Amino acid sequence: VEYGADEICLKDMAGIGRPTFLGQLTRDIKKKYPHILVQYHGHSGPGFAPASMLEVARAGADYLDVAVEPLSWGKVHPDVITIREMLKADGFLVKDLNMDAYMEVRRLTQKFIDDFLGYWINPSNAKMSSLLVGCGLPGGMMGSMMADLKGFQGAINAAERAHGRPEISLDTLMVKLFQEVEYVWPRLGYPPLVTPFSQYTKNTALMNLLNLLNGKPRWTTIDKDTWNMILGKMGRLPGELAPEIVDLAKQKGLEFYTGDPQEMYPDELPKFRQMMKEEGWDEGQDEEELFEFAMHERQYRDFRSGIAKQRFNAELADLKAKANAPIEVVRPVVEMPKFDVDEYAKRYPHAVPVQAPAKGQLLWQVDVEDDSAAPIAGTEVKAGEGIGFVQTYYGMEELVPAVDGRIVAILGKQGDKVAKGEIVAFVEGSADAAK
Repeated sequence: VEYGADEICLKDMAGIGRPTFLGQLTRDIKKKYPHILVQYHGHSGPGFAPASMLEVARAGADYLDVAVEPLSWGKVHPDVITIREMLKADGFLVKDLNMDAYMEVRRLTQKFIDDFLGYWINPSNAKMSSLLVGCGLPGGMMGSMMADLKGFQGAINAAERAHGRPEISLDTLMVKLFQEVEYVWPRLGYPPLVTPFSQYTKNTALMNLLNLLNGKPRWTTIDKDTWNMILGKMGRLPGELAPEIVDLAKQKGLEFYTGDPQEMYPDELPKFRQMMKEEGWDEGQDEEELFEFAMHERQYRDFRSGIAKQRFNAELADLKAKANAPIEVVRPVVEMPKFDVDEYAKRYPHAVPVQAPAKGQLLWQVDVEDDSAAPIAGTEVKAGEGIGFVQTYYGMEELVPAVDGRIVAILGKQGDKVAKGEIVAFVEGSADAAK
């Protein structure tokens, strides 16, 4: 409000806000700033959303975010039909729904899902779960999180067998991850669990879990983007960092940033404007094309060239083929590994896997003078220092080993397509290698 905002959105992306608290918060905002419009955006995953919407409406909220079938409920938003009837029964003056229009929107959306969109929608998104209440992860992350867990499960169970412990089921692993997120979230300063901060929190919890099950301490592996968040380079965190995180930053010689994060980024809009002019591209109405180009240069160029459409069609054809194939899980989130985890676990019982942080193309190196290739077995590596990259649709993600040691196995070639969570190498720790 102090900086000129005329609306406030209560973004309850995980749907974990308690109805009573949200109602009181809305009431307090309206009392202090009666001219401010208040919007409530709450996901339905844990089940609080309808009650929360009723409470904030009673407290004076102006907008409620709802959805339409077939994308309502589950981990999305409550359906507009239900919320409208609830508000009407509570005495609110609400307009009638145009059910013909509703059904047309429903029909069109279902057509998009049947034609192409559904091949990328994880079935778990349609299910509600009270397991989300404690961890606070947004419902939209459940698909990618389960893909991560499936990728990690083989590596974790290899470690469990190496330590003489029973294997862990996917459900047990999921609960352990939820518990670890509950531990990590407040200690990282309660970052808002929206993209990309929810991914940073989840990834840190996932690596903590892997390290703990391998007998290593928490916080052994924190990627550079998460560190940038911790250090204040993406803005001020809502809460205080735990002393153990502050101490770890000092041990690594990292400095906290208290300035305006925007100052770290130069104004490059004139450069992009000139590039569009050179390409002969129109900046679009209200310069939206220029904005899109400046925000996502690589993706915009791929769109203009037709590469993005070719890639989309190829991926869609692949997903359709897998969905129709016999004796296969429909639309798997992560491919089965191209190798036998047990074989590597027996050969290198103390080795720790290096896994792709995102879906994309494996780039071990970018050598401008010679052929780029994967590192050879025996190459020394340092924990937390990149040993390669995955080229994603939005940029490069580093491949980071969790331990100091040497590479004992490479499971992906330069240029291979990898799934998020796929194991691409094994690293044997220095202490383990000496045994």
